[in-house]
Amino acid sequence: MAVFTPVSLDDVSQWITQFPLGQALELKGISSGIENSNFFLTTERGEYVLTLFENLSFEQLPFYLKLMHHLAAHGVLVPAPIANDQGELIVALHGKPASIVTKLAGRSQMAPQPVHCAAVGAMLAKMHLAGRDYPLQQPNLRGLEWWHATTPEVLPYIPADKAQLLKAEVHYQETFAACETYKQLQRGPVHADLFRNNVMFEGERLTGFFDFYFAGCDTWLFDVAVTVNDWCIDLDTGVLDAARVRAMLDAYHAVRPFTEAEQHAWQTMLRAGALRFWLSRLYDYYRPREAEILTPHDPGHFERILRERIATPAPELF
Repeated sequence: MAVFTPVSLDDVSQWITQFPLGQALELKGISSGIENSNFFLTTERGEYVLTLFENLSFEQLPFYLKLMHHLAAHGVLVPAPIANDQGELIVALHGKPASIVTKLAGRSQMAPQPVHCAAVGAMLAKMHLAGRDYPLQQPNLRGLEWWHATTPEVLPYIPADKAQLLKAEVHYQETFAACETYKQLQRGPVHADLFRNNVMFEGERLTGFFDFYFAGCDTWLFDVAVTVNDWCIDLDTGVLDAARVRAMLDAYHAVRPFTEAEQHAWQTMLRAGALRFWLSRLYDYYRPREAEILTPHDPGHFERILRERIATPAPELF
């Protein structure tokens, strides 16, 4: 993620003695993303990821880290949080909550084929099922309530046609969220940000999902929609690739069958997934925070996807 809080190897060398990881050997900032300060950390015991949380509090963080631990225990491929000698997963560094997790093998697949999409779909369904008995509760912090609060923050910066689309889509999603079909959707912990750069592969073998710090409890279908909107599209136009969509949905359905209510909600949920990221990118673009390394994303990408989802029906769930 963008580095908002600079950390040096000297800073980490004393701090890390409380973890069973040996001496810190190398620390390198990660420039992608815009939420937390992330670093690749090499120690005498191996390679890890160090995260300083810029927005999430000590009180909020147990939901995410304990969720990762829970999923790993159920066979879902995710990074394992490392506890210190007091059994704590979250420890202050430079006054910020910080954690260390294992680094996944492989690399992100930025040009996915149907085989990669199928692997992601199957693991996502397994993740949803594994989360059914996770005891902690937290809403999706980038859900409808956040859309309402954030829309007025960005409206002054965008032209009239975009403002009209944004307000109309928030109203559309609010109306849908009040209907009976929405209330019937299966729900539980979701990743909510499962883009290509948050999944690792070695060849065609999926090695893990990571970056769970947008996770929360929401409809599973929203999680599927967010994932399809990134993995199964032409990046220039936002148009869905039918072969990749079919591969992902069929693989998911084979593990956790979709319901009739989900079938009815599918087109609307794809729009919700596009809206969520269009709005967050508008906010990050027009209301940025200072960072040592910052790579803001183009808001127009998800505007195109939203317009495309409104104009063109997607392949059905099953």
